[in-house]
Amino acid sequence: MRGDSDLRGSDRTPLATHHRPRLRPAPAPRAELQLLHRWLDSWRGLGDIVGGMRRLGYDLRLTGYGNGMWRATFWVTGTTPPALGGSAYEAAAWGAVQRAAGTALDLHSADR
Repeated sequence: MRGDSDLRGSDRTPLATHHRPRLRPAPAPRAELQLLHRWLDSWRGLGDIVGGMRRLGYDLRLTGYGNGMWRATFWVTGTTPPALGGSAYEAAAWGAVQRAAGTALDLHSADR
C-alpha cells in the first residue's frame, strides 16, 4: 500500500507526475559515422561487403521483390548441400546485405 509520502498536495497526485526528468536531445551523429554510413549505405558499400564476405568463403544471393523489399542470403561456399551463413529481409538492399553479413559473421565466430 502506498503511503502519503508518495503523494503531493491535497489533490493526491503522485510525485512522478510533478517531477518529470528532462530529456536531452540526442547528439548529432559524428562526422566519422556520417562518412561510414554514406559509404556502407550505397551500392559501392554493398559491393565492398560482398567482396569481403567472398574472401571469407561466402556466396551471396540478393533478391529484390516487387514490394520494394530485399532479401540477402549468404551461403558457405563449396558445401553440399549449401550451408546457410546468414539471411535478412530489409527495405534497402545494403541494409539486407549488412544484416545478413553480420549474422553470418556471428555464426562464423561462434564456430571457432
